[in-house]
Amino acid sequence: MPQTVATAKPPHTLAALCRGEPTALLAQFAKPARALLLYAIIITFGAGIYGATIGLWRAPQQAVFTAIKFPLLIALTTTANALLNGILAQGLGLRIGFRQSFLAITASFAIASLILASLSPVTLFLLANTPPLGTGSVHLSHSFMLLAHVALIALAGTIGNLALYRLLLAQAADRATARRVLLAWLIGNVFLGCQLSWIMRPFIGAPQLPVEFFRAEAFQGNFYESVFRSLQNVL
Repeated sequence: MPQTVATAKPPHTLAALCRGEPTALLAQFAKPARALLLYAIIITFGAGIYGATIGLWRAPQQAVFTAIKFPLLIALTTTANALLNGILAQGLGLRIGFRQSFLAITASFAIASLILASLSPVTLFLLANTPPLGTGSVHLSHSFMLLAHVALIALAGTIGNLALYRLLLAQAADRATARRVLLAWLIGNVFLGCQLSWIMRPFIGAPQLPVEFFRAEAFQGNFYESVFRSLQNVL
């Protein structure tokens, strides 16, 4: 008696995204509008929830501002680098189109946003155990919270890029090509993302400055100088 072979349904995009399954994610790229919509929703809410915990140290109003700006930062970084990343991928030997490269990077940011949302209780715990505004150690608290958020965001970004690397391995001819493309994408996204975060500041909010959506001197200084000064304060 012939056996009936059931056709396996492709896994849901969210489940595939949480597990970082390259084959399932590539299958979902066949419906780019649906996948991109889900990624946008995840980034908006995941990064928004975490962003609120960043700004809450300064004030509830700053928490609202940062919940809006943090997902916007990710969207601007991904979109602004879309053309460059597509050119880099093809130039480094990865035969994918601009749409696939954009979806792959957006998927990695969506994974990072999920990780950040899950880390929100950790940041709230740190916030509850950090001296509040009005105490003598407010500058030390600010530097500590800033460095803690940089470390947690770097952790989430690393996990997202590991998933992106697995996705590139499924499309590349060899590991060397996947590594080259990932490194090129990472350099461009980190450089642009960090500088955009400086221009769009404040996120955590400085204790001696008022709560604002954007600083009037947005284009003065840079992100790396700020992190170095915070590290000096902590040490």
